[in-house]
Amino acid sequence: MGKSAEGESGSGLIAIYEISKILNSSLDLSKTLREVLAVLAAHFQMRRGMISLVQESGELHAAGASGLTVEEVRRGQYQAGEGVVGRILTSGVAMVIPDISKEPLFLNRTRSRDLSADAVIAFLGVPIKHGREVLGVLSVDRDRKSGQRPVKFERDVQILKMVANLIGQTVKLHRSVLAEHERMMRESHRLQKALQSEVRVMHSIKEVIGHSKRMQQVFAEVHQAAPGRATVLLRGESGTGKEVIARAIHSHSPRSNAPFVRVNCAALTETLLESELFGHEKGAFTGATQERKGRFELANGGTLFLDEIGEISPSFQTKLLRVLQEREFERVGGNKAILVDVRLIFATNRNLEEAVSRGTFREDLYYRINVVTIALPALRERRDDIPLLVEHFLEKFNKGNNRMLSVVPEAMQILLDCNWPGNVRELENCIERTATMTRGDVIRELDLPCQQGKCLSMALHDHGSTRNIPISLPSAYAMPGTGIPATDSVEPPQSERSRLVWAMEQCGWVQAKAARLLNLTPRQIGYALKKYNVSIKHL
Repeated sequence: MGKSAEGESGSGLIAIYEISKILNSSLDLSKTLREVLAVLAAHFQMRRGMISLVQESGELHAAGASGLTVEEVRRGQYQAGEGVVGRILTSGVAMVIPDISKEPLFLNRTRSRDLSADAVIAFLGVPIKHGREVLGVLSVDRDRKSGQRPVKFERDVQILKMVANLIGQTVKLHRSVLAEHERMMRESHRLQKALQSEVRVMHSIKEVIGHSKRMQQVFAEVHQAAPGRATVLLRGESGTGKEVIARAIHSHSPRSNAPFVRVNCAALTETLLESELFGHEKGAFTGATQERKGRFELANGGTLFLDEIGEISPSFQTKLLRVLQEREFERVGGNKAILVDVRLIFATNRNLEEAVSRGTFREDLYYRINVVTIALPALRERRDDIPLLVEHFLEKFNKGNNRMLSVVPEAMQILLDCNWPGNVRELENCIERTATMTRGDVIRELDLPCQQGKCLSMALHDHGSTRNIPISLPSAYAMPGTGIPATDSVEPPQSERSRLVWAMEQCGWVQAKAARLLNLTPRQIGYALKKYNVSIKHL
């Protein structure tokens, strides 16, 4: 007897040791609880083990089971006080039922036991505690055949209580780790949202409206480039806000208190542009009655923004290149070198790479101006910003005209679906035009010009614009030096591409002659040939 008791005690200690190692081996609670029950089954023949834990709802749900199917485990749920398991939970006291077939409180909720006459199944359950708190119930079965001597369960209960204490510590630790993990995840999510909000604030420019991803990239590049001295090239279609971005770069730079000077290179002839940029001495040309500083001098210490840089002539490109290299120039009519400290920002809507390949734009100048490039997206590429822009322009209109206009969602959707070839400038004009002609306080779908057949973009697309160059013909086609006789009998084609091809054919595919015939400049005829994909024939 002594040896048997000693052997059982040693086996029990080994089992407890194995269980403690299992519980400390992993944070996967379901896995470790199943392994604990497997040890109880192997060492003590405890069958159909189940570890039920209290949920937030107060119910007991199986967190680990051994010898039960998935469906049986799913059925093993109890309310507090319900059945034997529920009683153990509410009382916090272990219970032993020598024969579950004779116990009316035993519900056999899992329906996993065979209660036939030749089987006697004992049920043992102990509370899983941590301090005074009851966390769940550990329960097992002990099977014996009818007629066998009843089993004494004191030792089994002691072992189950020790195991339950270990499980209680593990469950409490697991829940603490889980709660801390969830707290850290919430904090991480909060910080991430705060950081994103801070980044949006940091990557915002009060002069520019835009929360879209594309504009956030532009804002980030502006903030990155603004503090330095590097030359900046702004690229984008007409109407995308290149001047606004240029002003933003200046206002966020150390030169913000110095002048910001703008020059539109396409609006001036080469002679006027040279005088405008470099200034002139008194008497340098007719009308130069006094000395005049140029824009380079006026921008000294600040920023000079040269818009439409792709439109300057090749000869003036050479003069500008020297200024960029040396940061010095001479006034028109003067011979004194003037040094300036100017940061240069250029802008263009032209394909400079193509212009370089055609020889119309100097390659060395291209590299001089293309130091830091910021590409501005077209409005159709940042549609998320359209509602914000609409509200901004409408608020501006309301303030200036003492109105209280708003836009219905259906009208906003039409604005979102528009292609906006004129970009932000076109959107602003559209909103101002629509708001002016709207009689009520709400802009509806039918108030929009495009819904009335009055869209200016459509008109420009159909009849030409500054980008869709109108190709007009005189009533008589005789042009000196072209070899084309005067006649009113020849009807030119109606489509622009057809008129362009017709003019080129009439002029023997000489672009300069065709340009004179169509009242266009050579540059415009070249653009039109490219736009309509007309292949030049070499006769």
